[in-house]
Amino acid sequence: MDEEYDVILLGTGLKECVLAGLLGVAGKKILHMDRNKYYGGESASMTPLEELYSKFNLPSPPSDTGRGRDWNVDLIPKFLMADGLLVKLLIHTGVTRYLEFKCIEGSYVYKNGTAEKVPADQSEALKSPLMGLFEKRRFGNFLNWAKDYDEKNSKTQNDIPPNARMVDAFKKYDLSQDTMDFTGHALALHSDDDYLEKPALESIKRIQLYFASLARYGKSPYLYPLYGLGELPQGFARLSAIYGGTYMLDKPVDEIVYENGVVVGVRSGDQTARCKAVICDPSYVPDKVKKVGRVIRAICLLRHPVKVRGDTKPASCQIIIPQKQVQRHNDIYVCCMGQTTMVTPKDWYVALVSTTVETNNPEEEIRPGLALLEPIYQKFVTVTDLHEPIEDGTASKLFISSSYDATSHFETTCLDILDVFRRYTGQPFDFSNITRGLGAEDSLDGAQ
Repeated sequence: MDEEYDVILLGTGLKECVLAGLLGVAGKKILHMDRNKYYGGESASMTPLEELYSKFNLPSPPSDTGRGRDWNVDLIPKFLMADGLLVKLLIHTGVTRYLEFKCIEGSYVYKNGTAEKVPADQSEALKSPLMGLFEKRRFGNFLNWAKDYDEKNSKTQNDIPPNARMVDAFKKYDLSQDTMDFTGHALALHSDDDYLEKPALESIKRIQLYFASLARYGKSPYLYPLYGLGELPQGFARLSAIYGGTYMLDKPVDEIVYENGVVVGVRSGDQTARCKAVICDPSYVPDKVKKVGRVIRAICLLRHPVKVRGDTKPASCQIIIPQKQVQRHNDIYVCCMGQTTMVTPKDWYVALVSTTVETNNPEEEIRPGLALLEPIYQKFVTVTDLHEPIEDGTASKLFISSSYDATSHFETTCLDILDVFRRYTGQPFDFSNITRGLGAEDSLDGAQ
């Protein structure tokens, strides 16, 4: 350990692992340490099932839950957008050769107490109970406009410039409140309604991403790694070895060493590794972060698929509950997976309900999501603080990521990864370097 590194990363959460991959590809000498015996940090995957029960101080799981090793329960499950930032970063680093992905079967939105399918094509849109007949026509016109929108070509904009408010774009097409809700939250994936007063271009780009991702595999825009997200950090550990990086698990971090206010190393016991910078998650530096909120997550084991409208029984799905549907400021997210993604034994499912906490009774806040899962075999509830760095780290060379938010997709996570990358390197990540598409990767063929 007594060597000098370009950067030492503390914690093997997904953010730190992606950054290790990006910096390894860029030729940096890396040491990656974790105080835990397992990969993943906060975003770890619990296997066998006994590990999850003991984490929540429960006795061993009942025998009818099957073999413990058949369970891979993610503490913070999040789906990847098939054409999103994380997939592009994974391709850039080459870690996809160690992973296999599966397309999530359905994307749903909550309306009047029921999970309705988000239309995946024109024919589904015409049958959808989300809108009336005339509203469907208006919505179709809006979608065609959003898909073709080009910020550099005014002919595509229909008198809605990129800096116009999103609410004005909705008004232009005379969309109802319900349609605005499901467009903003289930397609553009905003977690609250603040976007309505912001420039339309951001929401248009998000809608374009949704449909570009949907076009990849047709069922839904979301992908998930077989055997759960715990495969991602392990894939990066393998990748790091190729680039000469060093991984150390079960390694206590006793001190981040400074000289004149600038990071120069990390001490573990009587060993000190020298470095030019440290990247870490908030748990390693509680005095350097501020609390910005709380998030509640309920992991639920089920003997049945999630209830959605009609006869469909999706083996995996995402459901977004827009905040206005349940008189809240933040959306509630529900995601569910089963044996098709290799995270449970046959005829078992694992679901997660999450949201940003707004009251003193967090579990009551996620009740609409839990109601979609009843009966629940076993529930594991956590309420955790959300932290952000107090400083950007450019002066001290200590670069801290933010906590994982309540969303059940990776787009906000990726923005934080790219922000840490920009703060550390001094320049934004160049996506033009990524020339290969998802289809070029053998390991992702299984997503179909």
